[in-house]
Amino acid sequence: MTDQYTMQDPTKQYPQADKSWQQLQRGPGLEQQMGPKPDAGETSYRGTGRLTGRKAVVTGADSGIGRATAIAFAREGADIVLSYLPAEEADAQEVVELIEKAGRRAITMPGDVTDETYCRQLIATAVEQLGGIDILANIAGKQQNVEDIAELSTAQFDETFKTNVYALFWLCKAAIAHMPAGSTIINTSSVQAYQPAPILLDYAATKWAINGFTKALAQQVAAKGIRVNAVAPGPVWTPLQVVGGQPTEKLAEFGAQTPLGRPGQAAEMAPAYVFLASPESSYISGDTINATGGMPTP
Repeated sequence: MTDQYTMQDPTKQYPQADKSWQQLQRGPGLEQQMGPKPDAGETSYRGTGRLTGRKAVVTGADSGIGRATAIAFAREGADIVLSYLPAEEADAQEVVELIEKAGRRAITMPGDVTDETYCRQLIATAVEQLGGIDILANIAGKQQNVEDIAELSTAQFDETFKTNVYALFWLCKAAIAHMPAGSTIINTSSVQAYQPAPILLDYAATKWAINGFTKALAQQVAAKGIRVNAVAPGPVWTPLQVVGGQPTEKLAEFGAQTPLGRPGQAAEMAPAYVFLASPESSYISGDTINATGGMPTP
């Protein structure tokens, strides 16, 4: 992709999956070890100052959609606190380099969002190091395919909900206490909230919950001048898919079911987060932007 403003045929903008995409990593996975390497906008995203002076926290910021969003936020003028697992440090340092190259501050805070104390500390770090927080992008997620409910363990069910839903609750609760009017929260739902795959029972349930959480919280904090929205991606090529998010044998056809006929790339998701973070979307709250490659949603 030349940049996000260049007119292109969306069916040919990125490649379709094939057998070379069949790979398996141990979690949490690294983009550096993926082939083909996902596009997070490292060479293509062009900023125009839409978030100048903003202070953001981005979870899952080392790879995938979180990586692309952090890069885009920085190139739009925001300083960022990056949240990611310690095992993802190698990917995260690439993001730090790109943010600093854009002339913005990158504060790293590795940790596990399933820990409530860490979530509170993450927001406190933004307040202390950046002087506040006015954007919270909740993007970190857990997805593991399981064919049969009989094989879905309570431990996995619990970790999926803690990563995808509990962390979102803890982070929003901590951030809102410091957010001025004009701030924005952006959560991450999924096409799985609307068209759940039978192998993603726990993951799909969390994404449906995130939609409801987003709509309820948006109404609760509207009087404070804080907006809350969500982005619902379709099948996007990220490390989440190669650490068990999808069966390895299915990756050769990943994204083929979409009307556009291919998987999305994280670089295609970032503009939605930028739009919802910026004042351009000032009359949008409690809504979900669906970026599903044309897969119908309600």
